[in-house]
Amino acid sequence: MTASTRHHRRAALTGSHLFLATVTLGFLAPVVWALVSAFKQPAAIIQQPLDLFSSGFTLANYQRMFEDVPIGHGFLNTAIVLVTKGTITLLGAPLAAFGFAKYRFPGQNLLFGAVLVTLMLPMIVLIIPLLLEMKALNWVNTYQALILPGSVDAFAIFWMRQVIAAVPDELLDAGRIDGCGEFGLFWRIVLPAIRPGLAGLGVLTIMNIYNDFVWPVVVASSSRMATLQVVLSTLAQNISGHRISADYATVTGELLAASSVALVPLLVLFIGLQKHFINGILAGSVKG
Repeated sequence: MTASTRHHRRAALTGSHLFLATVTLGFLAPVVWALVSAFKQPAAIIQQPLDLFSSGFTLANYQRMFEDVPIGHGFLNTAIVLVTKGTITLLGAPLAAFGFAKYRFPGQNLLFGAVLVTLMLPMIVLIIPLLLEMKALNWVNTYQALILPGSVDAFAIFWMRQVIAAVPDELLDAGRIDGCGEFGLFWRIVLPAIRPGLAGLGVLTIMNIYNDFVWPVVVASSSRMATLQVVLSTLAQNISGHRISADYATVTGELLAASSVALVPLLVLFIGLQKHFINGILAGSVKG
């Protein structure tokens, strides 16, 4: 390799790093602005929006926000839905995918095709039928309505099928020879082998449930059952309702405080589990 070639490659690598750094800063700038501005005086947020560090820091926005907005209750409802629905997804989807990936039965392709067709149905199309079903079951404004619909969805089944299809059939045959039952094959052989893909699905599931808004706002209309995203959507009304004299600056400060509180868990989750997420993406890309 000549010196000129090395120079060009080094220049290209430096240019790509600069480009990626610029794009990263562009994406992070609004997040950093929101997090920092939440600690500013409300008037300074409006009058000096780009002055992040010289206007002084205060916890008043957070204190007022916790007084005016039931964000703690929203976190509690979201946590209950997240743990329960996430557990059902991470148990049910791999089991269904195991059947599609490693067994042959009449109508298998037709059934799997029907599952995939549901991926093309937007949520807005399903809202009215699902809501009527929840009403018939008397589940409106209950945890059952927030948790059960979509707990094992087509994407999760498809994702895990792709991962499980890469597990060698010889391992399952060896387990059967050793006297392992079918569920034992899944629990002792398949499940340990698909941990990267399962971790990736877990991260996506947590993010989807945490950010879900359309279905909770339809089926959980009472404040008692409101999830975090529903609470965030009604922040301005809650703040104005508790503070009749609240001006635009006060509402904006509390909005930024609440958004920061809701944003931090996702940031911590993604930063802490990014390795598992990337490994899961690669595992899920295996062709079955």
